[in-house]
Amino acid sequence: MDEWTATTWVTAAGLLLAVLGVVVLGVALARQRRTTRHLLETAAAEREAFETRLAALEAPVPAPATGGPVEEFVITEMGAPGSDVRAPADDAVATRIGGRLFADVVLRESVVKAASWTHGVRTALSAENRNRIRFEVKRETKRATRRRKADVKEALRQYYARQDAEEQN
Repeated sequence: MDEWTATTWVTAAGLLLAVLGVVVLGVALARQRRTTRHLLETAAAEREAFETRLAALEAPVPAPATGGPVEEFVITEMGAPGSDVRAPADDAVATRIGGRLFADVVLRESVVKAASWTHGVRTALSAENRNRIRFEVKRETKRATRRRKADVKEALRQYYARQDAEEQN
């Protein structure tokens, strides 16, 4: 084969590969466009469904018809002696409290918090907890020591193996 024919074949193969690449790229872009269009249509349908649901939730509730009989519920034992139901007059009403009462309430809350904190500290510092913590610390220290010794042994083993390999070369 002469030089011109070889160059022609190489050029033709290059052009064929370029056209094939453009076709593959076009197919990939078309597929991506189709997928994107499908996703957009799905999102639009979901948005419409949400909008209709929101509109239904925001719609005013129709008032009951006043022409027909209205069913009323009557509480018969309210305020009766021995009844567990309290009368509305018995409900606590928020009023201004005096300075002495406020100080008393604050002091009581502080005492309760201090007592609970003290109980927690006393429990944490009990002999049983101190012994448990001491045991756990010893166990963890032993485990760390064993692990460190094993790591040192492994490091020395690798070091000596490298030295032996270097001496043999």
